Amino acid sequence: MSLSDSNARCEAYEVFNGAGRGGALILCEHASHHIPRRYGDLGLAEADRKSHAVWDPGARAVARALSEALDAPLIASRVSRLVYDCNRPPEAASAMPVKSELVEVPGNIGLRPEQREERIHTVYQPFCDAVSRLIAARKAEGLETALITIHSFTPIYFGNQRAVEIGILHDTDSRLADAMLDHASALPHRQVDRNEPYGPTDGVTHSLQYHGLKNGLANVMIEVRNDLLRTPQEEAQIADELMTLLRPALATLQAEGGTGA
Repeated sequence: MSLSDSNARCEAYEVFNGAGRGGALILCEHASHHIPRRYGDLGLAEADRKSHAVWDPGARAVARALSEALDAPLIASRVSRLVYDCNRPPEAASAMPVKSELVEVPGNIGLRPEQREERIHTVYQPFCDAVSRLIAARKAEGLETALITIHSFTPIYFGNQRAVEIGILHDTDSRLADAMLDHASALPHRQVDRNEPYGPTDGVTHSLQYHGLKNGLANVMIEVRNDLLRTPQEEAQIADELMTLLRPALATLQAEGGTGA
């Protein structure tokens, strides 16, 4: 893939606005509930096939809207996170989980080393390689790049109601998260929290570490409660609200010396 490939698709991922020259690169690791035929249905109960355990409802639509608003490339996974979670390293048990919250995944129980390796090779590695190529191409072009990953989360987890509506997550580099949280007062109707409902100790910042920190890019992970993303109108509204945080935050970082390149 090159910067001239504005849109591209392969089995593992898809690229939107690959030639975008805005100051960000957007990832959506849990964009799809698709399970390739070779894995059957992973033994999932029918009621669980499109549940939040399988993907992040609404995240892809929000990511696409942000891609357009920021003129930023977007790379989105096209495979369910229960086959392989592209926001987890291969050594993590949660990369191919046998259970996600209350959802059992029989097709992931007792995977042989060669079965795990096949998923790493056909799902995770192509996604990561696509991200690495795009980051390298943007560096060669001298383009500023902040890494933004988009997720959604369930409002009820293990029976507990979550009050947070928008989570701004970071690992050891909090520059972009700090700048976004500085503008959280622009959304007085929303509960916007730092490192909620997850944080680095929950093992959710792999993409930030692997693609962001490793490349010296300012980075942030955005989590949106998925009951705010039930319709296209709600998805568009949340994208607009996120832009009220992202646009000034990116401008602040660029004024202070850049987001990385």
